[in-house]
Amino acid sequence: MYASSECYFGVNLKPLCDPADVEFTLLPNMGYFEFLPLGDNGKFARMEVDEEEDQVPKDKLVDLVDVWLGCYYELVVTTFASRRAYLSVLMIVTGFHNKDPKFRFICRRNVVLSIDTDKTNEEDLHRSITKAKKLLEPHNALLVEYTSYADMNTYI
Repeated sequence: MYASSECYFGVNLKPLCDPADVEFTLLPNMGYFEFLPLGDNGKFARMEVDEEEDQVPKDKLVDLVDVWLGCYYELVVTTFASRRAYLSVLMIVTGFHNKDPKFRFICRRNVVLSIDTDKTNEEDLHRSITKAKKLLEPHNALLVEYTSYADMNTYI
């Protein structure tokens, strides 16, 4: 299940798949989903947001039925309580299930691990862990989960 405090978004229809291949099929009955196009072919486009209103113009948002395979989007959800949330969740459309798009989670926008002057974004952290995992494979070691935090006890 893919969820946040706003609502449930989607479900993994193949729970036994490799964790690196997890896709979520959105649940259109859980809220009204719109998508901010970010680009395709592995490149993110920049979208200017009105600083005063902190919203994207309505003509820039794409409905659930209008997303394209292989394109990147930022998820925007309106809950049943009419609360619109820009979740900073970046996703890529990986396929369709009964015309309902399947997405792979990429990262959250503007999330950084910060220790003093060192800033590491989520995408870089994930890339580092993926490379470390490949170093473990020849030794029959398996990385199942990971987390990160600023350990200030060892920081000088």
